[in-house]
Amino acid sequence: MKAFVMKEIGRVGFMDKPVPEPGPGDAVVKTTRALICTSDSHTVQGGIGPRENLTLGHEAVGTVHAVGSEVKDFRPGDRVLVGAITPDWGDLASQNGFPSQSGGPLGGFKFANSKDGVFAEYFHVNDADANLARIPDAIDDDVAVYCADMLSTGFMGAEKGNIPIGGTVAVLAQGPVGLMATAGARLRGAGRVIGVESVASRQKLAREYGADEIVDFTSEDVVERIHELTGGQGVDTAIEALGADITFQTAVKVTKPGGTVSVIGYFGEGEFVRIPRVEWGVGMADKTIATGLCPGGRLRMERLLRLLEAKRLDPTPMTTHTFHFDDMERAFEVADKKLEDVVKVLITF
Repeated sequence: MKAFVMKEIGRVGFMDKPVPEPGPGDAVVKTTRALICTSDSHTVQGGIGPRENLTLGHEAVGTVHAVGSEVKDFRPGDRVLVGAITPDWGDLASQNGFPSQSGGPLGGFKFANSKDGVFAEYFHVNDADANLARIPDAIDDDVAVYCADMLSTGFMGAEKGNIPIGGTVAVLAQGPVGLMATAGARLRGAGRVIGVESVASRQKLAREYGADEIVDFTSEDVVERIHELTGGQGVDTAIEALGADITFQTAVKVTKPGGTVSVIGYFGEGEFVRIPRVEWGVGMADKTIATGLCPGGRLRMERLLRLLEAKRLDPTPMTTHTFHFDDMERAFEVADKKLEDVVKVLITF
């Protein structure tokens, strides 16, 4: 089969690999749709260390090609969604309520990290009964694929943000994950959502997904403006959706005492992230900093699919570019270099 791989840090390309085979509890999926994530760029840039000929990608849907002898709930031909995070559900971390950390810190993040990812004609899924989710007939693959990461991660930002009904929320950065955090904040009952973004097309999408106000950091001071919009109080919840020291500091500064900073950004650079001391109440402002790796698993995916089936939101306006898998090198360049006002790149197979 053909696979798109990280050959070494800074270099990608195609190579041929054997079609994977399932273990007793596993499955092999024939890929039909995939999405390129900024995390793929971080990986290629060395964010998780050197890798050699590692198949990239962690957002995909497809049809079951083969299952192991112990798989009970899925059969070849089933249309399935696979979360970007595929935990080992018998692991102690999973039993302790943190499946994304199964097998060690970030251990549930297997695709394009500790095993080959989904940018291939076929890919392997561990613990199939727990990590696959059947896609309802009413949902197209182009839509369902967004559940694998973007919806799951963005909504996690809202879930871990402890948003009170009618509360105020700031979402710092309106890339795909930030846009879904904005949508998630609205679904969680936020009374006012403030999006921080400078790109006009993303500002427009942010408003479509529920932002009541937009703050442009290139033309105004974000902290001053958010405090102005909240009557000097700050927000109940700030969601950091970029993964940068400056946005993390800003999130702490705009959060009111007793509020929550929910971090969903990927911090791919630097040794430390700084907490502004005074705005942190010199450590005593009752500000909670919540972090997490998006949950995986069948139950999570089924819940997200239910939202799509009920038409609570449509993620496809984020699809600005579509390429066939044969054109993956150009597709990755567009996504990696943020060309052509890209938001999200869809890959068809």
